[in-house]
Amino acid sequence: MSASPVPRRPALSLCLCALLFALLTWPVAAGGPLRRADERAGRALADSHFPGRAAEFLADLGNVTVAVPVLLAVLAYTAWRGRRAGTFRWWLSAAAAAVTMAAVPALVAPLKAVIDRPGPPGTDGHGGYFPSGHTATAAVAYGAAVLLLLPLLRGAYGRRELVIGCVLLNVGVGFGLVRRGYHWPLDVVASWCLSALLLQVMVLVISRSTRRSPVRAPSS
Repeated sequence: MSASPVPRRPALSLCLCALLFALLTWPVAAGGPLRRADERAGRALADSHFPGRAAEFLADLGNVTVAVPVLLAVLAYTAWRGRRAGTFRWWLSAAAAAVTMAAVPALVAPLKAVIDRPGPPGTDGHGGYFPSGHTATAAVAYGAAVLLLLPLLRGAYGRRELVIGCVLLNVGVGFGLVRRGYHWPLDVVASWCLSALLLQVMVLVISRSTRRSPVRAPSS
């Protein structure tokens, strides 16, 4: 079983994600017009009339205690399906997704410490809000789960709806975090870029490894 889809130009796609993340990180760390515009947009969204309870629910979907168990359930299911079907390296997809999930705190925590961006009004006033850990947790957990499930779906309609649902879910998490005043908008967008980078690496590792299936000798 392999994750899908595989980028046609993986190096270009990875570079674009990394470049966009860098372009967002620099003005946030150094200050300037983009950061001020980001904070104005964040305050406007936080003061919007969108129901606070609904926004809190959406933000909570990015909690580790919510997103990671969903991924673990998908890992267990897809690994079981692969082993039952006798798939070559049936464990690889689940292992790659688990490592990708573990990479989120390993990358986000140092970035938060280095950039040290203060949070929106009402937070503790200390730095460490860029990039958003909740956003990255949700994007990687739900994104990896979808990538593992896609090869199991036969119809294009079902695959498309699953991807759309994942995108809408992550947009909802990001919106909820900004609406509740937990993060600025660029904290969320930068985490999406970082998560896209991680998920593409996961897909490449799985696709290249599963292509190296053992060649069976012809039966006499």
